[in-house]
Amino acid sequence: MTMADPLTERAAIVALLRSGERSWPQLASDVLDAGSALAVYRQRPRQDDLFTADGDDPLLSAAEEIRQWEAAGIGVHGVLDEGYPSLLRDIRERPPLLFTRGILARDSHAIAVVGTRKPSDRGRRIARMVARHLVDRNVTVVSGLAAGIDGEAHRAALAAGGRTVAVIGTGITRVYPAHHHELQEEIATRGLVISQFWPDAPPRREQFPMRNAVMSGYTAATVVIEAGQHSGARIQARLALEHGRQVILLAGLLTLDWARALTHRPGVMVAETPDELFSAIDAVLEERTRQLSPSGDFADIVFA
Repeated sequence: MTMADPLTERAAIVALLRSGERSWPQLASDVLDAGSALAVYRQRPRQDDLFTADGDDPLLSAAEEIRQWEAAGIGVHGVLDEGYPSLLRDIRERPPLLFTRGILARDSHAIAVVGTRKPSDRGRRIARMVARHLVDRNVTVVSGLAAGIDGEAHRAALAAGGRTVAVIGTGITRVYPAHHHELQEEIATRGLVISQFWPDAPPRREQFPMRNAVMSGYTAATVVIEAGQHSGARIQARLALEHGRQVILLAGLLTLDWARALTHRPGVMVAETPDELFSAIDAVLEERTRQLSPSGDFADIVFA
């Protein structure tokens, strides 16, 4: 299947999403299976509504919408685009469209650092330590820009001169929480902000688990610092295992039922001390390198 030009392909995804005929993950799967979003658009069972009530062509309207987003500094990436994260494309919750601000990079060794919005002082210190450890190894620090552990990880990565990626649960033009406005702007300047939602989408409860799925899919592993019984970090740990990613839990989490239940799952490591935590992270990175490099030599990999 020969794809149309990239703008038309993205416009077809926007038009299909606006129609509401498919769920977002289903549309992503259909586009990947067909090899072309435009082909999926043209195969729609209802052909009598190709034009809106105002007489507009949805494809042309969608293309103009994309031009406006891009003029505002927003990157728009379809699931078939070269710039779409390859790891993310492999999970079932993959979004058909991503919106970005910042610098795209391969991020093949990215690791998520997540946790509660109300961490202890110890949790904050550990989040900063983990972020600095990852930066020292030229690894991208990924988190969700939430208050608490997420913010600590992002700030520590930036302070150490490293790359950080924020996967947010709102539209790319929104900031949540509001006090992270400066942090989000700094990440957009020095790293990358990613959203799967329409650019002006406000925060909604159901969007944050979807954000966690994307964060898990984007990364090679998830480190959970502190998390409550019903936290997004708990959701991400479960999703990461479903995605075939590794999960590192701090031993303090084992007071919680959900964390104890995960310890028996393949791919889960528990760290009691900082040295154990760093060793677990390095083991994840070495395994990821072996997957990518025939030589298995960590030093052979040049990170973006």
